[in-house]
Amino acid sequence: MPTARTRARIAVVLAGLLVTSLTAAPATADPPGRRPTPPHVVGTGTVPAYSFADAIRESVWVETRADSDGDGVRDRVAADVVRPREAAAAGVRVPVIMEASPYYLCCGRGNEGEFKAYDASGVIAKVPLFYDNYFVPRGYAFVAVDLAGTARSTGCEDVGGPLEVGSARAVVDWLNGRARAYTADGRPVDAGWSTGRVGMIGKSWDGSVANGVAATGVPGLATIVPVSAISSWYDYMRYQGALTSTDYPGWLHSDVSSRPEDACATVLARLRADSAEQTGDYNGFWAQRDYRPSAGRVRASVLVAHGLHDLNVTTGQFASWWQELAERGVPRRLWLSQAGHQDPFDVRRAEWVALLHRWFDYWLQGLRNGVMDEPRVDLETAPGRWTTQRDWPAPGTRDVRVPLGVGDGVTGTLGGRGARPGQERAYVDESLTEDVVVAAPNTATAGRLVFLSGTLSSALRISGSPSVRLRVRVDRPTTELSARLVDYGTAERSWFGAVRTLDTESCWGESTEVDDACYRDTEEITEVSDHAVLTRGWLDAAHHRSLRFTTPLRPDRWYTVTVPLNAYDTVLPAGHVLGLVLGQSDPEFTVTDDRDATVRVDLGRSELVLPVTGRAGLPTVDVAPAVVTAPVEPSTARSARTERQRP
Repeated sequence: MPTARTRARIAVVLAGLLVTSLTAAPATADPPGRRPTPPHVVGTGTVPAYSFADAIRESVWVETRADSDGDGVRDRVAADVVRPREAAAAGVRVPVIMEASPYYLCCGRGNEGEFKAYDASGVIAKVPLFYDNYFVPRGYAFVAVDLAGTARSTGCEDVGGPLEVGSARAVVDWLNGRARAYTADGRPVDAGWSTGRVGMIGKSWDGSVANGVAATGVPGLATIVPVSAISSWYDYMRYQGALTSTDYPGWLHSDVSSRPEDACATVLARLRADSAEQTGDYNGFWAQRDYRPSAGRVRASVLVAHGLHDLNVTTGQFASWWQELAERGVPRRLWLSQAGHQDPFDVRRAEWVALLHRWFDYWLQGLRNGVMDEPRVDLETAPGRWTTQRDWPAPGTRDVRVPLGVGDGVTGTLGGRGARPGQERAYVDESLTEDVVVAAPNTATAGRLVFLSGTLSSALRISGSPSVRLRVRVDRPTTELSARLVDYGTAERSWFGAVRTLDTESCWGESTEVDDACYRDTEEITEVSDHAVLTRGWLDAAHHRSLRFTTPLRPDRWYTVTVPLNAYDTVLPAGHVLGLVLGQSDPEFTVTDDRDATVRVDLGRSELVLPVTGRAGLPTVDVAPAVVTAPVEPSTARSARTERQRP
């Protein structure tokens, strides 16, 4: 007779097998003769078989488990549904593509800022973006969810927290028969038309919600497609203890909330009180909004898309999430572009739609189309130049420890013998803008230290997450430390990851008079420049021991600190020079009152850790090469983080 503990373990294993069978692999088609193939399936793909104009459109309110506004009634979130009428008439159940967003009525979605629109009776008539236009005729339902406290939903928005994630999860539960929903006049409504297989998609905040729901392990969520999405809200609003903006959680809540101010006053007060703005510490509030530790609960496949030049949701967000998923064997793919905070639809439109189509066909329709047999990573190595590879970081990547050298006393060196322990350089905080801090690297500029490699004799591939390990002595209790890797050399480059909207348009699916499937085309903006910042990193020095608490620095002590840099992938051509630039406070990206410190760096005990492929490293150099850059001109492309952005 098995013991109670053994029986419990067996139950856990069986439950895990059941969840895996529901969500971790495509469904197997019924044997021939048992069920006819639906008209939207031809071979291993779906085709337009249903009318978009005649689709069933309905608006329902799904009951959540929370009463976040304290009115004695459970919160209800609005879910607007578009699904094929002919499939419903024939008794053909369909899977669901779902986007949960706070932006549908307040701020707009997509490059053209589309909003939801309703008919005279309050039923959905237009959904932003092309997902319903394209996929509903192909045998899918599309569900657009207003997060709790936004648009037509009740409850309160808690910015990445359990209320927000729970409100989206409730809709997945409803689509699987585990939650209740009602029409506007209070009639119960079920989702018997759904197969229960759900794929969540979304850019930025919307994609962050998809990450959060997947991290709950909810059964029925078969796949997610997070685009430029957050996996840790702490790392979005705090760079290693340094604030990116003041009152950020409160501002975002108020920006998207549709509720009267007093209805959510308690939630808003908790956001402001619990986010530890005075210290910048990582605490329980942020742990609730950190989805990475729960990656082991993810049962959905994941298609990640991110721009390598995203200055809003920085690349560390995808890289750490990707690594957590990889360690747990989650089925996954990655799409990395030269874009900034852009949707792949506005970077490489036709190829992205084709991949999405095959991805959803595989994971939601159960069609074995080979999409999981292809290379795991699509990578844009330069504007318009794409390749594929088996994984990311690039296979064969290794961390190379690059010593810092004294150089000529003005500009230090990267590579070579490096400095001896005890050889120091000091710099005083000048709060320099990025354009100034990286320009003219051979010129003495107060407020920075510059280190240059020798001129590359062959191409150098960087793939992964660099870091800088510094031995420092600081004459203040703390200071912000910033670091940048810079490519010095002339090339055509992405212009801050921006795109240009063109006058032409292309159509992706079927249209109605209200819901247009046509969108203006876009193209990447490039420029020829003599240098470019590759990646950046920041640290509040008092958080060098832990992000959970501060350790004020003593002026008579040396400390070892590590400044992590955001993930990146590039090939530096032969003839270019790699630069490491150290600064302190960073007015375009962070907010701090801790200025004017003097930092002494022990060069002999400091190093750059660089993830590179192949056997080649940086050339040996004792004196920094001469590098000339164009005069600094103010840039209008980079939006200052101190002006606060929505994710």
